[in-house]
Amino acid sequence: MTANEIPRTLGVATTVMMLVASNLFMTFAWYWHLRLQKPGASHWPLIAIIVVSWLIALVEYIIAVPANRLGAASGMNVAQLKIIQEVITVCVFVPFMILFMGERWRWDYLWALLCMVGAVYFVNRARM
Repeated sequence: MTANEIPRTLGVATTVMMLVASNLFMTFAWYWHLRLQKPGASHWPLIAIIVVSWLIALVEYIIAVPANRLGAASGMNVAQLKIIQEVITVCVFVPFMILFMGERWRWDYLWALLCMVGAVYFVNRARM
């Protein structure tokens, strides 16, 4: 079965799930090393951090590129794919920031997410 033969709903749902997975990898690629800067943490050379981050980001691209192609084949346009990715970024980043990085919750994160949900509405309303 090719992307053109997948029902739109299944294609969109699969795209979103793949984008969530890719975003998990990208969030770690960008921010994991900041834990090394906390007191008592080991110190890695910058080149080692860059190489590890690139390897993590490679997995992200291996998932994200097919996800975007599948989304486009399922009828999503570039604006829809981008806005959905941004909402996913917030949904992945806030738990990462709190659970992995030890930051505190702020209600502003929820308000920011709701603004982004509004953006999802606006890029999709022509299709409603």
